[in-house]
Amino acid sequence: MVPARLDRLPWSRWHLRIVIALGTSWLLDGLQVTLAGSLAGILEDRNGLALTAPQVTAGATTYLAGAVLGALFFGYLTDRLGRRKLFLVTLATYSLATLATALSWNFLSFALFRALTGFGIGGEYAAINSAVDELIPGKVRGTVDLIVNATFWLGAIFGSVASFELLRGHLLPPHIGWRVAFATAAVLGFGVLFLRLAVPESPRWLMLRGHDEEAEKVVSLIEKSVARHATLSEPQGAPLKLAVRDYTPWGDVFRNMLGANLQRSLLALVLMVGQSFFFNSVFFTYGLIVKKFFGVTDARMPLHLLPFAIGSFFGPMLLGPLFDRVGRKPMIAATYGISGLLLLATIYPFVHGMLSARGLDICFSVIFFVASSAASAAYLTVSEIFPLEIRAFAIAIFYALGTLAGGVAAPVFFGFLIASGSRGNVAWGYALGATLMIAGAICELLIGVEAAGQSLEAISKPLQSR
Repeated sequence: MVPARLDRLPWSRWHLRIVIALGTSWLLDGLQVTLAGSLAGILEDRNGLALTAPQVTAGATTYLAGAVLGALFFGYLTDRLGRRKLFLVTLATYSLATLATALSWNFLSFALFRALTGFGIGGEYAAINSAVDELIPGKVRGTVDLIVNATFWLGAIFGSVASFELLRGHLLPPHIGWRVAFATAAVLGFGVLFLRLAVPESPRWLMLRGHDEEAEKVVSLIEKSVARHATLSEPQGAPLKLAVRDYTPWGDVFRNMLGANLQRSLLALVLMVGQSFFFNSVFFTYGLIVKKFFGVTDARMPLHLLPFAIGSFFGPMLLGPLFDRVGRKPMIAATYGISGLLLLATIYPFVHGMLSARGLDICFSVIFFVASSAASAAYLTVSEIFPLEIRAFAIAIFYALGTLAGGVAAPVFFGFLIASGSRGNVAWGYALGATLMIAGAICELLIGVEAAGQSLEAISKPLQSR
């Protein structure tokens, strides 16, 4: 009855504390991405690291490549060793690597430390998304997931403001300020690590591995905490019976993904590729766009990422509840389709010089108000539609495939498009991103899974169920 007992709980202060402790992984990722974008100009300057534009975007690519490897490595271990152990290890990895980034001395060292930072963040995706979904009641899971993922943009907002202040040179010289920015991100990571020490292991995972007494203890403590402020209803449904195994064999993992759940695997891949290319091609390179085509100075560059980040934060906050009320399929299809169409509509005025830098900021703020919900929904989808035994690894695999196919190459690809000095060349890149998002909308309409309000076990039956 562990899943039923968790799903029948009302939203409470306990759930809020868990979301704060775990959701900060996205905040830290947003901070990292924004720092890299906002500081692109100073990294190119001789007072920074004297990098070229392709080298700056290559640094973004190494970050993403590291995230892919980290997701696969830590994702497998998360299913085998538990959610809690891994979300502590991944955050420690991120924090140490970020601190090392602040000490970079040339392109190779910068690229290496960015890769290691990504390695930690990639592991966070798998460990955090699986832990959040397994601890949050099914009736609000969509809303909570989108809000948790929206904290990425809180990190982006903080990164934009901090970068602007540091690059103005009023507090510190710019050649020191960018290092302080990365060091501050590392300190925040270590602070969050202490918050996570209070987060329990997923009772669902404990039950899967035969630790029934520990699972019962964790669920009882959660119920006791929630019952202080609300009346608990009786759990509904029959008890879930599982055959206990120490780990899930590779054969079972891939038979499920490529056999029984092949259609779901295709859906996950299309959604992940679309959002990955769309997001990484635009956000990682936006600073270079406004500098190259609008003459924005390095010091003012963070101000152009700030409205972008604010719109992206409020999108999931306002649209998130609709994923539970209206349903997954209509909302995912709508957010993917509208994002793609809005980007297509922006291409013509951008190419023909009809937009100022501020006008382009407004356009992308509107686009990402919708697109940030679509990107979050991709992670929500993958974490819901695969069985308990392979949930974290499934998140890792489809994040990795999506990032390799749509994300790792995108910043370097756009770096060369930007370096060409042609708005038309950049427009072709935007058109590709829009097309991938529209393809995601069509795929969701055709084979999407309606998971709103359902327990995880009802959406996808555990492999070890009897």
